[in-house]
Amino acid sequence: MDDRLILERLEFQGYCGVSEAEREAPQPMAVGLELFLDTTRAAATDDLADSVDYIRVTERIREIARSQPVHLLETMAERMAQAILSEFPVTAVTLWVRKLQPPITGGCASTGAKITRQATNGPHGTRPADWLVRHHPLCATGRALDLACGRGRNALYLAREGFQVEAWDRDTEALECLRATAASAGLFAITTRLVDLEQTPAIPPAAFDLITVFSYLQRDLAPTIVRALKPGGLLVYETFLLDNHERFHHPKRREFCLAHNELLALFRELRVLAYREGARDLDTGPFTAALVAQRQP
Repeated sequence: MDDRLILERLEFQGYCGVSEAEREAPQPMAVGLELFLDTTRAAATDDLADSVDYIRVTERIREIARSQPVHLLETMAERMAQAILSEFPVTAVTLWVRKLQPPITGGCASTGAKITRQATNGPHGTRPADWLVRHHPLCATGRALDLACGRGRNALYLAREGFQVEAWDRDTEALECLRATAASAGLFAITTRLVDLEQTPAIPPAAFDLITVFSYLQRDLAPTIVRALKPGGLLVYETFLLDNHERFHHPKRREFCLAHNELLALFRELRVLAYREGARDLDTGPFTAALVAQRQP
């Protein structure tokens, strides 16, 4: 059983109710959270980067509560749980959302909905990106490069699917975590490389059957990525739109976000096989642009 971080009675003003009157005015609500994760590394390093920043979690919960009003507590709880699972390195979440002053004749201390949701796919709940899972079958198994790989959720997935994977990142601890996870899972087809792409942007030309980039934007790297694909090779890319910065202040810097249709322009030399732009959920986001494109054979 994983360890847990616990947040008790996070209070906020929310908009939830079957009646229109309840949804028009904010009402006092509270959330209790149990975040499931392995805290062993964080305990050893005493470094927040190896755990979950619960301040960011609380900010995200309040952001969702301030979004479009909902009829049911179940709906609000589900949106909060899915946002946490997709944006934070947890294996599961138990969430209890309550109305503190429910409109019940005769009085009631609170009403609530309590749910538990688990992350799926991959070891320890580290889920590969849905966009990658959906589209990687377009590429025959071969040599893959996962740029700005972080802790390697996508590299681990590709190794399981039979790819020989190079995973590049500038975060030493993230790469150490990836190597440890790969070793424990018996995945020896992953090679890690410590590299700052802004300082050393060189990628071997015509070297990879598949290149993946998620939640990273370096515009001047685009031509190098194109050249690094083998003829017929596939690029799978997804990162944040400017809309996400404006709605949720993430990423914090505007220059790390794409303008509308910019991803298409950056890789116009490639043949587009799939493209999506917008929000997965209009209320909770995230707002992203996602591309699957192929270098001409």
